[in-house]
Amino acid sequence: MNALPDLPQPVPRILVVDDEVEVREILAETLEDFGYSVMTAGNGEEALSVVLREHGVGLVITDVRMPGMTGLELADQIRHRRPDVKVVLISGYFLPQAVPQRFLKKPFHMKDLAAIVRAELG
Repeated sequence: MNALPDLPQPVPRILVVDDEVEVREILAETLEDFGYSVMTAGNGEEALSVVLREHGVGLVITDVRMPGMTGLELADQIRHRRPDVKVVLISGYFLPQAVPQRFLKKPFHMKDLAAIVRAELG
């Protein structure tokens, strides 16, 4: 019997969520430069729709403070509805409570973002 060749594992997609267009685009471009497949959303509601529809999403990087559904609310929805998807929270503000997700305070170095993404995606 012939052994099947090792097929490359699909690279999980990263969903970047931020209501600020410039921040969203910079993060997406940087992650693409690191070799990741990236999607973007401008708010929590849009992001949740993408996560529920696109099963290739493996990581969501979301701002905490956004109009409508906040990043914390989005993370909670993802944890309950798609527990296989990891979430990283980013914010220019300190969080008043402990959260189960990784947290990256703005401004941050892109090498720190890369390290967190590698750790979350394995």
